[in-house]
Amino acid sequence: MSSVHLVLGDDEFLCERATAGIVAAVRGSVDNPGDIPVTRLRAGDATEHELAELLSPSLFAEDRIVILEAAGEAGKEPAKLVTEVAASPPEGVTLVVVHSGSGRAKSMVAALRKSGVEEHDCAALKPSARADFVRNELRSHGVKAGPDVVEKILDSVRADLRELAAACSQLAADTGGKVDVAAVARYYSGRPEITGFEVADKAVTGDRPGALESLQWAHHHGVPHVLLADALAEAVHAIARVRGIGRMDQYSAASELGMPPWRVKKVQGQASAWDSVSIAKAMTVVATLNGEVKGQAADADYSLQRAVAAVADLRPSRRR
Repeated sequence: MSSVHLVLGDDEFLCERATAGIVAAVRGSVDNPGDIPVTRLRAGDATEHELAELLSPSLFAEDRIVILEAAGEAGKEPAKLVTEVAASPPEGVTLVVVHSGSGRAKSMVAALRKSGVEEHDCAALKPSARADFVRNELRSHGVKAGPDVVEKILDSVRADLRELAAACSQLAADTGGKVDVAAVARYYSGRPEITGFEVADKAVTGDRPGALESLQWAHHHGVPHVLLADALAEAVHAIARVRGIGRMDQYSAASELGMPPWRVKKVQGQASAWDSVSIAKAMTVVATLNGEVKGQAADADYSLQRAVAAVADLRPSRRR
């Protein structure tokens, strides 16, 4: 294992995970893991003297791990010292350089690569790569999941990778490794953010009674008006974007729109029943709703009910 690591990328969760993995691997190679101290410091706050002391060989041959966070913020002299150490690392020191790839010390990345350090890619994932992320997360917990399960998780957790990873871990633990669509639905039933998307999905597919019923449930459980309005707007705008690019396979459309393929496929199914006139009217409805839930209306509950019903009614009935 290399003694110098470059954790490169702008995804905080992936950087944290990579760093933790390095620490665990180094400590796991000795009989007493607790004997290896870990020192963390931000590059922008570190002085050349502090770094020199931490990265110098120990007189007592004590192993240690030094994690330099936000390395892109490093000053000229600290950055120079780090690259020099990377070229000739002292025995017993494991140096982890966490770098976003930008900042005033951007050139440090090229210098570290030239020294042959071990690199860990932590760039933010593109939307199209999130399905593979979920699949790999589940696999790491011994769960083999089909496309329907992965799609359901992504549809339920429209948040960052940290929450996706936590969801996969919890689902695997709660189900004993038997994760299916029903298990995902049970796990996320009643969550506010999911309720918003459920209301929106029912509205854009023309299910007026179902959408209003879900909306009533959301009101009863205190789901924020803005969250519900945003979910409805997102659903309408997604349909407009998918319709706007014309006929295209889900993977080409995903690349064009910056959406994951599973999401494109779902929206394509919803969009097939809509025409340009109805979409334009629905976009006006959600734009008006946005202002109303942010204080322009005296009764936000009523505004939401009216907007949800309007969107559901606007879906052309000829293809229901």
